[in-house]
Amino acid sequence: MIPNILSIAGSDPSGGAGIQADLKAISANGGYGMAALTGLTVQNTQGVRAAQLLAPDFVAAQVAAVFDDIRVDAVKIGMLGSAAIVHAVAEVLTGRGVPVVLDPVMVAKGGDRLLAEDAVAALRAALVPIATVITPNLPEAADLLGIPEAATEDDMLRQGEALAALAALGAGAVLLKGGHLSGADSPDLFLSSGTRVWLPAPRVATANTHGTGCTLSAALATQLALCRDPLQAAREAKAYTLGAIRGAGRLTVGRGHGPTDHFFAMRG
Repeated sequence: MIPNILSIAGSDPSGGAGIQADLKAISANGGYGMAALTGLTVQNTQGVRAAQLLAPDFVAAQVAAVFDDIRVDAVKIGMLGSAAIVHAVAEVLTGRGVPVVLDPVMVAKGGDRLLAEDAVAALRAALVPIATVITPNLPEAADLLGIPEAATEDDMLRQGEALAALAALGAGAVLLKGGHLSGADSPDLFLSSGTRVWLPAPRVATANTHGTGCTLSAALATQLALCRDPLQAAREAKAYTLGAIRGAGRLTVGRGHGPTDHFFAMRG
C-alpha cells in the first residue's frame, strides 16, 4: 500500500526546500505527497527576501479538509512562522492518531529567521508533546532549550538528552542532526525511551545543502508510515538524504546554496 503523507509547511519558489522539497522527498521514498501551506516565501538559493504567512484558521482548514476525505498515514510539519499557526496546527492534529514528524524550522540556510521568537515556546509546549519524532539541527535544539549551541558530540548528547525529556512527554523520539559540528563527519543522534544511537556519516564537501532538513524530515515521515519503527525510519531517511546530497552536483540550480537531488536514484 502506498502511504499518504501530509506536509504542513511553507513554500519555496526555488524548489529546494519547504513544500516543494517535501513532495519530492515523499515521492522518492515511495509515498503519495499532500500539502497544507502555512506561508509563502520570496527566496532563491541565495536567501529569503520576504515571507507572508497565511491565516491560522485557513492553515487548519486545509489540514482538516485532507483528513475529512483522505487516509493520512503520517504528517510532516515544517515552517509554521507564528505562535498562532503553531496552536492552530496542534489543535487540528491532536487526537488524529497518526505519526507526526516535527521539523522545528526556525532559521533558513542563509540565516533568515522563519519562526518568530515568541513562537518557540508555543512550539515546545503545543507540538513537541504530540510529535512522534522531532528533527532539530543544533541551532534549533539550542533555541528550543534556551541554551548555547552544541559545539561537540558531548554537548550534542547532553542537549539530545534534554530534548528527549521534552519529547517523552508525548512518548516521542528525537533525531538531533549534527551537521553544524566541525570535522570530517556529520553525526546524527537518535534518542527515545531507553535508546541512544549515533548515526554517523561522512561530511560531503558541497554547497548544495539547501533544504536538507526539509528533505530528511519528509523522508522520515514517509519511512515511518512504511515501517512504523522510528529508528529504522531515521536510518532510511538519513541514507536517502546523504544520497541526495551526493547527487546534487549534477544539478545546476542557482548561485548560492543549491538544492539536493531528490531523484538521484532515478538517474543511475
